[in-house]
Amino acid sequence: MEQNQNYHEQENKKNILRMREVLAELPPFCKRFFRGIENQTSPRTRLAYAYDIRLFFEFLHETNAVCRKMDITDFPMSLLDEIGREDIEEYMDYLSLYTKDGQEITNNERGKARKLATLRSFYNYYYCSELIKTNPPSLVPMPKLHEKEIVRLDPNEVAILLDQVEDGAKLTKSQLHFHEKTKVRDLALLTLLLGTGIRVSECVGLNIEDVDFDNMGIKVRRKGGYEDVVYFGEEVEDALSSYLEARKQIIPLTGHENALFLSIQNRRITVRAVENLVKKYASLVTGLKKITPHKLRSTYGTTLYQETGDIYLVADVLGHKDVNTTRKHYAAMKDANKRKAAKTIRLREEL
Repeated sequence: MEQNQNYHEQENKKNILRMREVLAELPPFCKRFFRGIENQTSPRTRLAYAYDIRLFFEFLHETNAVCRKMDITDFPMSLLDEIGREDIEEYMDYLSLYTKDGQEITNNERGKARKLATLRSFYNYYYCSELIKTNPPSLVPMPKLHEKEIVRLDPNEVAILLDQVEDGAKLTKSQLHFHEKTKVRDLALLTLLLGTGIRVSECVGLNIEDVDFDNMGIKVRRKGGYEDVVYFGEEVEDALSSYLEARKQIIPLTGHENALFLSIQNRRITVRAVENLVKKYASLVTGLKKITPHKLRSTYGTTLYQETGDIYLVADVLGHKDVNTTRKHYAAMKDANKRKAAKTIRLREEL
């Protein structure tokens, strides 16, 4: 595989190859569905659908007396019409706790909702194509989702976290050895995430040429594959400039020359590596919330909304195609501020 290709193109190729492996484990009629949604979905989304559909067929193979007698790859399309609403409801219950490859797996309400949404899309495709006569997933209500509280860092926590990255206090001797090599990179990486709100996948996909110091912006590839420019401030500029000076002394492995952020092995850094380094530094700060790269993104979005009150600006900067996605996550803050205002005003002085 050509390593110098665009990072996102490489990821798409990997997902396409994984998709072919999963398709080989599914009934042949499933290929029609995936061809049908190809122009509206990314390889990553189709792969997620394939995993969900495979799990549904594994459930049928495990629990249904008729399905148990045949291999999953031999399931006929007519089987879809033999599945009723009760079967789907039993599947939803099964998702709460099941065992796969010797491991217990659980799904919360969001996991169940996603898998039911996959089944609805799957059935709906064949139903609208008049290839089946029933659509039982559409009869099963979606699990009620409880809004999760936004976990974010307060301004003082952001400063403490970045100080920890910079000075390496509380690190072990072994960690300090690597810290000397990576602290400039780590500081630039976390400052960039906190100062722009980009996704971790967008961050690891950055190339050196994507950074434009003249216009103080970075070119990122958003979900859906479109390119966008995100602008940064002086703190991000300083951190990136320092890192790029240090980056010049590093000889990347062949194929990784263009990558902005490199791992300790001089390869393009991975999403998992960024998740681990965020977890490492956060764990060293006493009392700090459980932090992930996505929560750094939430910190940026929350701060931007508090400063501007403009939900459309927040949606645009975060790369949300639908402002309702942004509103769902951040509008609760507006209500909290209104409640605070109500308690602030006093009509009469207390005696």
